[in-house]
Amino acid sequence: QVQLVESGGGLVQAGGSLRLSCAASGRTFVSHAMSWFRQAPGKEREFVARINWSEGRTSYADSVKGRFTISRDNAKNTMYLQMNSLKPEDTAVYYCANYYRGEYNSWGQGTQVTVSS
Repeated sequence: QVQLVESGGGLVQAGGSLRLSCAASGRTFVSHAMSWFRQAPGKEREFVARINWSEGRTSYADSVKGRFTISRDNAKNTMYLQMNSLKPEDTAVYYCANYYRGEYNSWGQGTQVTVSS
């Protein structure tokens, strides 16, 4: 069983920055990639960013390109999301998810990010 724990959320003013972390644990942790998703009130969960675990290749939603940076530390089994130039529309619960063999098999509990205008 893989456990994912997010941290780093909080309240920030527009234009500010936050860094989210997602720590993976469990004796059976294996991964091809990890991703960040977010869900705002009344909206569906949406993809934010993804990183390939072995090669570090990244992809981003158009809405966050140039502002967010995803990274990982393989030794610590931890993924990060550096969020800069935050906007009120970035307000959401952010989730990390582990991708292995064609599916997202584990999700974190989520961390709240609130951006005030």
